Amino acid sequence: MKLCMIGTGYVGLVSGVCFSDLGNDVICVDKNRNKINNLKKGIIPIYEPGLEELVLKNYKNKRLKFSTNLKESVRKSDIIFICVGTPTKKNSNGADLRQVYAVGKEISKSINKFKIIINKSTVPVTTGDVLEKIISRNKNKKYFSVVSNPEFLKEGEAIRDFFYPDRVVVGSNDSKSQRILKSLYSPLISKGAKYIPTNRRAAELIKYASNAFLATKVTFINEIANLCEKTGIDVEHISIGIGLDKRIGSRFLRAGPAYGGSCFPKDTKAIVSTANKFKTNLSIIKSVIRSNEKRSDLLSKRINFILKNKIKNKVVSFLGVTFKANTDDMRDSSSLKLIPFLSKKGAKIKYYDPTGSKKEFEKLKNVQFSFSIKESLRNSDLVIVHTEWNDFKSINFKKITKNKKLIIYDMRNIYSPGKIKKLGFEYFGIGR
Repeated sequence: MKLCMIGTGYVGLVSGVCFSDLGNDVICVDKNRNKINNLKKGIIPIYEPGLEELVLKNYKNKRLKFSTNLKESVRKSDIIFICVGTPTKKNSNGADLRQVYAVGKEISKSINKFKIIINKSTVPVTTGDVLEKIISRNKNKKYFSVVSNPEFLKEGEAIRDFFYPDRVVVGSNDSKSQRILKSLYSPLISKGAKYIPTNRRAAELIKYASNAFLATKVTFINEIANLCEKTGIDVEHISIGIGLDKRIGSRFLRAGPAYGGSCFPKDTKAIVSTANKFKTNLSIIKSVIRSNEKRSDLLSKRINFILKNKIKNKVVSFLGVTFKANTDDMRDSSSLKLIPFLSKKGAKIKYYDPTGSKKEFEKLKNVQFSFSIKESLRNSDLVIVHTEWNDFKSINFKKITKNKKLIIYDMRNIYSPGKIKKLGFEYFGIGR
């Protein structure tokens, strides 16, 4: 099939590349000329394991193309995917849909035959209704169908998630589009993916409800971890004990920093904003948002406690600063609050991340990027394991540092407290 992906951010690029690998002809469109030129050279704008290889392979085989010409790309394609950003509005918790609607208006000018227009961006309920009205101002409804087909890609595991999804949700108000899209996704359905045909509004809400529930699980176990720290219990035992209940499940029951990234923070706020418009109180999700926003403050106090209120001139090393492993995404990462907090308190901060230095810390006082784990730990008083990269899971602290008084604050609980203490280091974890 001939597909057009509008937006080469995380969703658009990964989805477009993977669709091309299934044998479809895909054009990835973006107005950023520099990004498109780099993609043609095989330079990938995001960190995602395995993505570069797939881009090079399918671009070489001419199933994958990159363009800045939206009009021409739409005309050449049968199915159009809208994959632009829907960030939180500056002055409210609602989703900013200006890019979605602007793209819809542009598409309407380029429709030359029947097109399926798919919203793959995460959008609130009724967005598809508005998009349909915008397009119908320029084109008769018989020439297009607006569909909601949310993505469920995890950063760091996106390619696997695309090829082996739990489910494919397609929200359409007409049977023709359902038939075509079921055919498009047939290679994934044949490998076990559950195809869920539903109406457009339901598909929009499925995405938000899914992310809100996962954010709730993260926040729940973080609050239980707070109780564990007060009662001398290891939260890892609690996670296992409740996670083995099939009604609950073990995924997303890992205590740690606040949730961050491109989805949970903005999507929890957006679903509450949508509920407010419909005069519905989502009290549980509101509580999740409040608790998560306070999480970094609790961790800051914990660091202050660990250093016995003597932060000034202490050398603090961060291992990992992204919101999770296997991504370069810094959006709403706890490090964006923790590092400035320590900087203001007079600490000397070094950080190492496998995805390189971060512009977010360039203007902060006494914050320096290290090019290796060893360099980051040199002369450190406290090491904070912030992100669970595999690189950090087997560090021999005794071999890598001469400081016998080094304190380890393991925010991901990747080490055995007993083993670390046997090496002679002071150890703190989350919920331990």
